Amino acid sequence: MMQEIPFRTAGSYRAPYNLENTTATVLRFPFPFPEDRYMYSMNVEPHVREGEVDSLRRTFDVDEHYIVECQEKARILSEDPRRCIVLPHMHEAEWDFVELAMESLSQDYPNLFHLARNGRYWHWINRPLDIDQHFVFGDADTFPHGPFAFMARQMQGDFTLQDQRENDLWMDGGMVTSQADWSLKFDLGMSFRQWHAPVPKAGEMGIFDRALRFLLMLQHGRPVRRLNWTMTINPRLDTSPENFTIWGKDRATVTNENAQDLVHLRVELQTLFRLPRSNAILFCVRCYLLPLREIALVPKWRIRLHRVLRDLDPALSAYKGLDLYRAQAVSYLSQFDHGETLTCGIGPE
Repeated sequence: MMQEIPFRTAGSYRAPYNLENTTATVLRFPFPFPEDRYMYSMNVEPHVREGEVDSLRRTFDVDEHYIVECQEKARILSEDPRRCIVLPHMHEAEWDFVELAMESLSQDYPNLFHLARNGRYWHWINRPLDIDQHFVFGDADTFPHGPFAFMARQMQGDFTLQDQRENDLWMDGGMVTSQADWSLKFDLGMSFRQWHAPVPKAGEMGIFDRALRFLLMLQHGRPVRRLNWTMTINPRLDTSPENFTIWGKDRATVTNENAQDLVHLRVELQTLFRLPRSNAILFCVRCYLLPLREIALVPKWRIRLHRVLRDLDPALSAYKGLDLYRAQAVSYLSQFDHGETLTCGIGPE
């Protein structure tokens, strides 16, 4: 199916912030709460080309902010090249990623991306970014960047490569420029349990033990997905610990009067793929941002978000860094909640 996307060519994910969403973009937002209460869980489902909202219906989602987001990613990488690191033994996984990404994008968006193959000689066209690249599959010298970096720069979201060994998963590569307060440089080389250790109560609930067992059995051709969430002040993609001095102070600027514009629900569409040659796992984290003012355009979402934030476990609120402004967000959303019974599911009604 041909995808017509009216790309924005202007906007800013850093101060002075300037990011606008069309109504269509609001309605395709992957709202993460199917129920009125939230507690950390695996909430994993097959990553198939269908879902309650449009953002779930492609292998890798592309939306109206594609060009601006790729420009922001390029700026971040120019400022800090170590946001992209791939350990040498992950070379085969890099090419797995290139093949999966190019095949998927050209299939889902044939008017935007094109891939032609003649044995090892490939030709990649990215029309929105004006990229026309001939290369030899398996030969990194035929790219301007390494193969992983070349492709990840052309995609919205973050990507990490997990090597499977010793009955565990190890984060041995990635490009991370839109993360929610974690660092690739810090987590590189860590095991699955090590990089998830800060999540409250997950260990005692056994969630990550079950998740690891599940992922170790992940099969090629059967990717899975889940939605994760937090909140961010301003539409800022790069909330990395490296730049905390830039964005951290914004959390103290929220008032009852400006919460609707400053407080953004930050949702991660997390997808996981078993890669065929390397047997590694590709972990993709696609970030979506929507201010409370636009969440409030959808009656089901504004009521449900009020209830989730109002009743959120204090340990989770602290872990997600919400304590400085959660009360203001709840106050704004409370005006919409009159005790209605909501249907399950994330789709707008």
